[in-house]
Amino acid sequence: MRIGRRKSMLAGLALAVPGKARAEAKILRVAMTAADIPLTTGQASQGGEGVRFMGVTAYDALINWDLSRADVAATLRPGLALSWSVDTNRKTAWTFRLRDGVTFHDGSRFTANAVVWNLDKLMRRDAPQFDQAQATQAATWTKSIARYSAIDPLTVAIETPEPNANLPYDMASIFMSSPAQWEEMGKDWNQVATRPSGTGPWKVTKVVPRERVEFVRNASYWDAARIPKCDGLVIIPMPDAVTRVAALLNGQIDWVEAPAPDTLGQLRQAGMQIVLNRYPHVWPYLLSCLPDSPFRDIRVRKAMNLAIDRDGICGLLSKTAMPAKGLVPPGHPWFGSPTFDIRYDPAAARALLAGAGFGPNNRCQATFLISTSGSGQMQPLPMNEAIKESLEDVGFAITLKAMDWEALRARRRAGAAAPENRGGHALNNSFGTADPTAFLGFSWSKLVPPIGTNWGFFKDNEADALCEAISVAFDLEEQNVLMAKLHTRIVDQAMWCFVVHDLNPRALAPRVKGFVQAQSWQQDLTPVELV
Repeated sequence: MRIGRRKSMLAGLALAVPGKARAEAKILRVAMTAADIPLTTGQASQGGEGVRFMGVTAYDALINWDLSRADVAATLRPGLALSWSVDTNRKTAWTFRLRDGVTFHDGSRFTANAVVWNLDKLMRRDAPQFDQAQATQAATWTKSIARYSAIDPLTVAIETPEPNANLPYDMASIFMSSPAQWEEMGKDWNQVATRPSGTGPWKVTKVVPRERVEFVRNASYWDAARIPKCDGLVIIPMPDAVTRVAALLNGQIDWVEAPAPDTLGQLRQAGMQIVLNRYPHVWPYLLSCLPDSPFRDIRVRKAMNLAIDRDGICGLLSKTAMPAKGLVPPGHPWFGSPTFDIRYDPAAARALLAGAGFGPNNRCQATFLISTSGSGQMQPLPMNEAIKESLEDVGFAITLKAMDWEALRARRRAGAAAPENRGGHALNNSFGTADPTAFLGFSWSKLVPPIGTNWGFFKDNEADALCEAISVAFDLEEQNVLMAKLHTRIVDQAMWCFVVHDLNPRALAPRVKGFVQAQSWQQDLTPVELV
């Protein structure tokens, strides 16, 4: 969208808040990096950003993340379920005790039957309410569910196909939408998308595809401590970083995701707040290990890791990132003790490429699938161009194939072996690393697409054995030890090319107060005030 058209649209923004004059209403206006609004019906699209501004705003899961602190990593807490437990003998049977008295935005009750209905919409293709769009977004998490049933109005039983200690993490990403609203809207998800109904702290009031979603505070939200301080919220897709910054400086926006790094000084000088914090994020290249890929050879994978000047990339980003030495940084309980030290060593990279049969007259040809913007993608175009230059300096010949963020996510879900990915040898997709489920999805050979995120078909017997052990480690200390061993193996095998960890920069107008930047992909907008 051209800047002129975007300015015109922003100038016309007005949100109707019941009981308040337009001038009195306090409306938080947020500019997203995505090119379109997230899916509004429950399972948000647009990656972590979609969940951040649609999933946890309009909806709840049975288990939520505690986003109340900036000084510690976010942890799980009760959401629509007050408690959950696993049968200590069977270890595949889970019981969820639900919160009483919760209602959807349309006034209908949240019960165990609503949970079953929502799982049916994602998993039962013969269910009237089955929705392929939502099922696609939720597939990563529903794969661990075999059966489910309502025991009584406030109790749900869920069975996993095999022991799975990580089910609670999966349940934190499955959001509950209203069965009654689906009925009211003619049993048509396209209609529900225009008037969705969840249980979350914000109610959707208006949806304009590719332009904005408007919300008002849910004054009767079940968690009184999280009733929003603002009267309303508007989220606006704005993929161009320069446009986002201009809108903030012009007073048309209050909040900008991922401001352009070279504008941070200007923003600070203008009185804007620049907020940073580490969170469980890695910006990598997923590497194909298929027969037609040069990255099938561990020497080539290691060469790529050694060819990148990560300090230079962090400088390009105005120090809003930190160099990566794996999926998590050194000092993390899961880092372990890898023997492969990921660093900038172009001479070692050239030697590894030479050992793999590449040289000045036989450069290592590779095609990278990248995005133009997107959740957690930081500044993908300049970053990829800088990395391309570093790689070609040591003997690679890189072709960058750029596409929209949702198109790239579809390519990632399809896997490297899919016809549409033929000729693609690496895919640049940022990921969250907050829970063991993510690690297993990346590295377990049985979790290739479409059921997992092992895009490149990485297979390593030692990693597989560790993944198996982690999946049945219900003791947290035991699981942490195994996770450190798995991460050690992942790094030593150079499973991916690990580049940086984002420090999650966002720019806020001076009048935005009360925001706590959690160490999470998700953020809580309910304590935010406009003064």
